[in-house]
Amino acid sequence: MNDNAKQIALHTQAMIEAGRMFHSRGWVPATGGNFSVKLSSDQVLITASGWHKGELAADGFLVAGLDGKPLDATRKASYETLLHMQLYQHDSKIGAALHTHSIANTVLSRRHSKIRLAGYELLKLLPGINTHDAEVSVPVFANDQDIARLAAHVDEHMKQHPETPAYLIAGHGLYAWGANVAQARHRVEALEFMFECELWSEKK
Repeated sequence: MNDNAKQIALHTQAMIEAGRMFHSRGWVPATGGNFSVKLSSDQVLITASGWHKGELAADGFLVAGLDGKPLDATRKASYETLLHMQLYQHDSKIGAALHTHSIANTVLSRRHSKIRLAGYELLKLLPGINTHDAEVSVPVFANDQDIARLAAHVDEHMKQHPETPAYLIAGHGLYAWGANVAQARHRVEALEFMFECELWSEKK
C-alpha cells in the first residue's frame, strides 16, 4: 500500500467511525448527512451518494476534484458535494467537513434566521474562542435545491463574516469543519450539544 492509499484508508476509517457515532446519537438518520476530507490542493475524499452514514464502508467514499466531479465517472457524488468544495476553496486551513441532520439543528433552523450561542463552556471548541464568556452566531441559510447557488450564497456570507464557526440550512442540517476529521467531529459534538440546550430552553 503506497502513502496515498494509506492516507485515504486512515481518513476513511475516521469518517466511518464518525458516521457510526453520529448515527448512534440520532444525528444522521437514514442516508442523511455527508462527510469529506481534503486530500490535496485539488482532491477531496467524500461520501458517495445514497450511503447510510451509520453503515459506511470503504466503498461508501469516492475521490473528487474541487469542481465536485468524481475522478471515477462511474461513481455518483453526494448531491451536496459543492457545499463541501466551497469550504475547501474558501479557506485552505479547512481539512474536513461534516454535515448532520439532528432533531435539534433541524427544528431550530426552521424557527430562526441565526442561532445565538453564549456562555457555554463548549464554545471553546470553536475556532478563535478560549473562554466560555463569549458569544457566536451560527447563520441559517434558506434551503435551495440549486446547490451551486446555495454554495455561492454561503461563500458570500463567509467572505463578509470570516469568523463564521459553522452554518445551518433551514430544515436541513448543520455544516461544521476543522483541520481534520477529529477536530470537525469535536465541533459537531459541541454544536449539537448547545443546539439541544437551546431547543430545551425554548420549551420552558
